[in-house]
Parts: sequence; C-alpha cells; structure tokens
Amino acid sequence: MLPFHNVVADDFEQVNELIIRQLHSDVGLVENIGHYLIEAGGKRLRPLMVLLAARALNYSGKQHLDLAAIIEFIHSATLLHDDVVDTSTLRRGRPTANAQWGNAPSVLVGDFLYSRSFQMMVAIGNMDVMTILSDTTNVIAEGEVQQLINAKDPDLSEAGYIDVIHKKTAVLFAAACEVGAVIAGADQATRQALKEYGLQVGIAFQLVDDALDYKGDAETLGKNVGDDLAEGKPTLPLIYAMSRAPAAERDTIRNAISNGDASKLEEVVAIVESTGAMDYTLKAAEKAVQQAHAALEPLAATPYRQAMADIADFSLGRNH
Repeated sequence: MLPFHNVVADDFEQVNELIIRQLHSDVGLVENIGHYLIEAGGKRLRPLMVLLAARALNYSGKQHLDLAAIIEFIHSATLLHDDVVDTSTLRRGRPTANAQWGNAPSVLVGDFLYSRSFQMMVAIGNMDVMTILSDTTNVIAEGEVQQLINAKDPDLSEAGYIDVIHKKTAVLFAAACEVGAVIAGADQATRQALKEYGLQVGIAFQLVDDALDYKGDAETLGKNVGDDLAEGKPTLPLIYAMSRAPAAERDTIRNAISNGDASKLEEVVAIVESTGAMDYTLKAAEKAVQQAHAALEPLAATPYRQAMADIADFSLGRNH
C-alpha cells in the first residue's frame, strides 16, 4: 500500500474482499482470468478515490464499498479489452491475460466484468450513480475507438490527443470521485468540484504514463518500454517533438508512428529529449495537478482531503 491508502485502510480491505466475492462465476475460466487480473495488484487509485471522496464528505454508510468495486471492475474490463486491441504482452510486470489465455477469453471476461459492474449498480438503486457510470463507460468506449482511429496518424493535433485521454482515462477518475460525492448527498457545486479534481488527476496520470514510455524501464513500469511507438500511438511527447524538431528528425518520428516501428526507439527518445518534449509533457501534467489541488479547496481540511491531494502529487512524481 502507498501512504495515501492508510486513511481508508479498513475500507480498502473490505473492497478487496468484495471484489473477490463478486468475481464468483459457475464458469471456471471467468474466475481464473478475473482473479489473475485483480490479483496482479496495481495501485487501485480509482476505487481508492471513491472511498476518499465519500469519506471527505462525512459519508458513513456502506455503498462506497460497492462503488469502489464497481469502478475497479469497469477499469479491469477496459484493461482486458485494451490489451487485446493493443496486442500487449506485459502488464504490471506479468504476462497479460490475452498472452496467457488468448484474445477471445480476455474479451469475453472483460464483458463479464462490465456486466457484473452493472448488476452491482442496479443493486445500489441510485439513478444519479447509474447515469454517471453508464455515461462514463460509453465515453470510454468512444475514446478507445478514437484512439484506434488515431493510431499510425502522425498528423494528430495536441487537441485531438487531449480529447482522447480525456475520454479514455480521465473520465473514469472523474466518475469515481463524483459517485462518492453523490452517495454522500453532496450539493451540485461539490459534486462538480470533485468531478473536476478526478478529471485533472486522470489527465496528469495519462500524460505522465505517456512520458514514461520514452523515459522509464520495463522492470519499473511493469510494461514494455516503447509499446506506444510500436503501436503507432501519437502521444504528446511525439506530437510536441515533431513540432520542434528539424525536418530529418521530424521525419524519423513520423515514419516510426506511421509504421508502428519501435526499432528506432533510442533515436526517437533522443529527439524527444533534445526538443524539450519531455519537459513540455510533464509541465502539462503539472498544470493539471495544480488544477486538481484547486478543485479540492472547497472541501473541509481532513486526512481524506489530504490523501486526495497526495494522490494528485503522486500522479505527477511516479515512475510506474
């Protein structure tokens, strides 16, 4: 556990137990893949944010536990589907589910996790919660399709890139915080503030993730460095580098994106560094973190709010 888990450690443990119970299926393969993915760990920031948002608003019931598990199931379903679409082989330092069992089982178990999350939503019976989470899953799907369309397109604009990470990543962080506020009975202004906090943390998280693909190492990251380049993903470090690099270097990056070619990764990394693209990307993430902190200001000063602020800082300073 990271330090900001500590203030909701009991809640977090109950969520982990609930996740295991809700993974039950009469079909053994469903349980096997579900457990394999969930037990791989990860930081579980999205469910954690549900717990913290609810507790920061003095919520004392139990529905935040169910919502945290629901958010984790939605996230896990997207990971299963992502890894198939991206033909990824490594996640969280282990072979991906599709590398272990194949694409078809991974897609279908992702569908199981989505449908289980909606069963749990119905059991909660809060129409605002169902609206937020159903809208969110729809936007995530749109973001995934848009990212697929953008693959191998070296002409993607920075605005187009931001739109994708907003849909693909940030909206689930935002939803996690907003549903925590909803069950706590927060007013509209507070709901909006927490949604904005989650959105900005999600943007920062993805910006740093995309930067790490040109700066990290596989052992620390838990995934293969250069995967984005191999998939032809035009992320911000590359978009900015192309806008600043001399023609020959710009063509090197364009060709790598167009062909999904990671063979010149070292050369591309050198161009990213020399053009200041890494600094530009990390400064964009820093700006998002500042906005996340600003969104928290209306909340009362509590250990829960402090933990949320710490998560925002962690999203900027992490190396995995």
